Amino acid sequence: MASMTAIEWIFWDNDGVLVDTEDFYFQASAELLSEAGVELSREQFIEISLRRGASVFDLAAGDKPYLDSLRERRNRRYAELLAQGVAPIAGVAETLRALHGRVKMAIVTSSHRDHFDLIHQGTELMGYFDFILTREDYRHTKPHPEPYLTALTRSAGDPARCLVVEDSQRGLESAVAAGLRCLVIPGQLNRQSDFSTAHAILEEITEVPGYLR
Repeated sequence: MASMTAIEWIFWDNDGVLVDTEDFYFQASAELLSEAGVELSREQFIEISLRRGASVFDLAAGDKPYLDSLRERRNRRYAELLAQGVAPIAGVAETLRALHGRVKMAIVTSSHRDHFDLIHQGTELMGYFDFILTREDYRHTKPHPEPYLTALTRSAGDPARCLVVEDSQRGLESAVAAGLRCLVIPGQLNRQSDFSTAHAILEEITEVPGYLR
């Protein structure tokens, strides 16, 4: 088991770990795919987006410009939903407060920066983090290891003294492929995923400080 003195950096996923936004993303994707004649189920969304990290718009027929336009409109709809307000998941603020100053922390997310800024415009969480990496900061997104390899480069951290906190199978695969230990806190949409390579599976984010001790 990791100790508090052994860990210098915690790299946090954002969506599903710090804030609950997955339902908004599913809603926006389902609305636009419906216009293309595709009825997106939650099971398809979980498998394609949350487990594989692929695009649900591959389900739609059409040429690239048409599919790109659907994605762009989905992103605008997602932004509209986020602008209504997103609250941190229960226990997030107290957990970050307990860890702040004892370990360094960063966010490593697949969200685009404009969506990320909308999500956190009212959360008051950003002061806990040393840096933020969003989709624009890497060429390949999760489950590719590049996001967490980028975090290692940015932090100059020793992989053995870094820890990742994720909620999805694709996020776990990204962390493990980068050579990092990963705690997983499964969300409602991905509890049936394969988390066998996780360092530990936790029920709630408030368990993280105690686990490190």
